[in-house]
Amino acid sequence: MGKEQLYKRVHCCAEELLAEKGYIIPVELLVRMDRLKAKRVEDWRFRRIPYLERVTGGSLGKMNTILQALREFARASGLKPSRTVYMSWGKGPKVRLRFSKSGTAYMEELYSTHFIQPKD
Repeated sequence: MGKEQLYKRVHCCAEELLAEKGYIIPVELLVRMDRLKAKRVEDWRFRRIPYLERVTGGSLGKMNTILQALREFARASGLKPSRTVYMSWGKGPKVRLRFSKSGTAYMEELYSTHFIQPKD
């Protein structure tokens, strides 16, 4: 899938999520796009997987393109960004979950920023 097709797919799925829920969560967008399985998200939330990118479908470059396309869609749609902290589920101490292989602050922010439709 080329970059232009990927952008169109992101916009289509983002519009669907926005219409259904009034907000867009990057992880849910990846599930909607079939780049991530809901079961794998659950495994990650319970710390069975060290970082989410490990189980995504497609290269890390494509994941970056998807997240950038989402950010552009959100900006163009007037959505409000809301940074969210993801903590582990289950027994034991709660730890902050990691999204990316690199663990850089920039990539973690891309994955953990939700976009909310402002109230009129």
